[in-house]
Amino acid sequence: MQEDIRYNAGEYDCVVVGAGHAGVEAALASARMGLKTLILTISLDAISALSCNPNIGGTGKGHLVREIDALGGQMALNIDKSFIQSRMLNLSKGPAVHSLRVQADKKKYHTEMKKTLENEPNLTLRQAEVVDLIIENNEIRGVVTRTGAVYYTKSCVIATGTYLGGRVYIGEVNFESGPDGRFPSIILSKAMKEKGFFLRRMKTGTPARVDRDSIDFSVMEEQPGDEEIIPFSFMNMGKDFNVKQVSCYLTYTSERAHEIIRENIDRSPMFSGLIEGVGPRYCPSIEDKVVRFPDKEKHQVFIEPEGLDTKEMYVQGVSSSLPEEVQIEVYKNIKGLEKVEFMRTAYAIEYDAIDSTMLKRTLEHKEIKNLFFAGQINGSSGYEEAAAQGLMAGINASLNVLGREPFILDRSEAYIGVLIDDLVTKGTNEPYRMMTSRAEYRLTLRQDNADLRLTKKGYELGLVSRERYEKTLEKERLVNEELDRLKKVIVTPTKEVNEFLYQLTNNTIKTGVSLYDLLKRPELSYDSIKELDPDRPDLPKEIRIQVEIEIKYEGYIKKQMSQIEQFKRMENKAIPEDIDYKQVKSLSTEALQKLEKIRPESIGQASRISGVSPSDINVLLIHLEQLKRRGRLDK
Repeated sequence: MQEDIRYNAGEYDCVVVGAGHAGVEAALASARMGLKTLILTISLDAISALSCNPNIGGTGKGHLVREIDALGGQMALNIDKSFIQSRMLNLSKGPAVHSLRVQADKKKYHTEMKKTLENEPNLTLRQAEVVDLIIENNEIRGVVTRTGAVYYTKSCVIATGTYLGGRVYIGEVNFESGPDGRFPSIILSKAMKEKGFFLRRMKTGTPARVDRDSIDFSVMEEQPGDEEIIPFSFMNMGKDFNVKQVSCYLTYTSERAHEIIRENIDRSPMFSGLIEGVGPRYCPSIEDKVVRFPDKEKHQVFIEPEGLDTKEMYVQGVSSSLPEEVQIEVYKNIKGLEKVEFMRTAYAIEYDAIDSTMLKRTLEHKEIKNLFFAGQINGSSGYEEAAAQGLMAGINASLNVLGREPFILDRSEAYIGVLIDDLVTKGTNEPYRMMTSRAEYRLTLRQDNADLRLTKKGYELGLVSRERYEKTLEKERLVNEELDRLKKVIVTPTKEVNEFLYQLTNNTIKTGVSLYDLLKRPELSYDSIKELDPDRPDLPKEIRIQVEIEIKYEGYIKKQMSQIEQFKRMENKAIPEDIDYKQVKSLSTEALQKLEKIRPESIGQASRISGVSPSDINVLLIHLEQLKRRGRLDK
């Protein structure tokens, strides 16, 4: 850009580039922590856009949303205002994997979040395309927009989503574009490369949106919402939601659809070599599924409404980058879509992402002070993963400006900790998706106890109100009091009691037993033994759930807490920032290279780096002990 058209447009404590799910959480956190904050977006109409699937939550992802909420973020509150269907997943499994997933009215979700940004004190919202970063002496100083405006800042969060270097692919056709036909961010991508940022290409995709009136729902399986609506935000627990839920529908692809894909596979840019970016492993395109699973006769397809005021329906499970006419033919060979009418064509989008191992656990760049990155630019996939990173980046950008200690969640404290640790320690060559299987301590990191784990931290950061914090303390008090009370209530083996128990468990008791111990039996629930507990207090459902989980999984939770203590000991073994790994004798060549690049903060983090073996960790521990003995390392 010509230097002579630039002008000073103002100074801010924090500038956030991008207003997707990462950007809005970063900006709101910064503003709520008292910083003068500016959020810049390439389009005001794209704020918190649900550019792909119109839902929030799901397995693993729902845990992130609850944690964002507990820390004072906005996503849960926003989806509670705009959902049109709610379902709790995995209820047939243990509580560690229970996950809330809700369908959103995507237009209302955007509108409500835009309203929140517009009304947030300390926050300025502007439509502008950022085309350059001002970096001096390895520190961010400001950003430049396409119109020449220079916004000077003390800190900056880059949250460009899939816009950075965005290119859309539909068969042989490809062109520069952001998601949903919006402008991409091409100039900023070039400017970052010129400044020495290593950018890699990643890819994601989306299915077609089709006209509701062209679908035959009578041959599909209806998927209604839950009768009892459970909100995402802890602030809304116990409230009645007067929402008329909209159903989704399940159908399947056909062998003929698969044949059409195989006949045209050479026209897919994924397979022809046009796309160099790697797509998400856990959300593959339909052509990828047909190639990878050639013996599978059909694949699930979910038809999901995009909102209450539109006929657009999202066809989950059939994302594609095939030519438009091939897509239409494939869709018409899906049961119930024989007369389908497209409203938006499916496409793949390729975009630029950084190497996430170049970030600290605060999400600050290791070499450029006060420059933070969040969301899909870090190699993650999904709205929830982006929002979690945005919140943490916004918090830490603010703490830097305020001169306070950084805020880091480790793997034992939150799914957010797992997400960020995986990205900055292991890196990723494909869009990273959060799953419960990634969390070693998932029994203690449940979605139902996210408030008990994290609300105090949010309060200390200044993101959670006193009223909300006291509500969490009250929940904790009620749970603990009820656990104590159940230990003291003894049930004696009367005829009536044993008849009651035999009906429920096919078993009886021979001596007096506490309700606490009785509840450990898998056949019994807190509510099912109400008749044995005449003095039982009238507790909210969320308290009853907590009590039951704590009792039934007591042994497993104690075992996991012991494992967490061991984990913490390794995490607390700090590695000096200025350590010279070349001086560590007997390190393998690969370990030396990986440790030099990632520069882990602790032995625990070092042990999770791919290519660093247990023997390398032992060598490192010996070296640190030698440094300590020589007085070169704090004890």
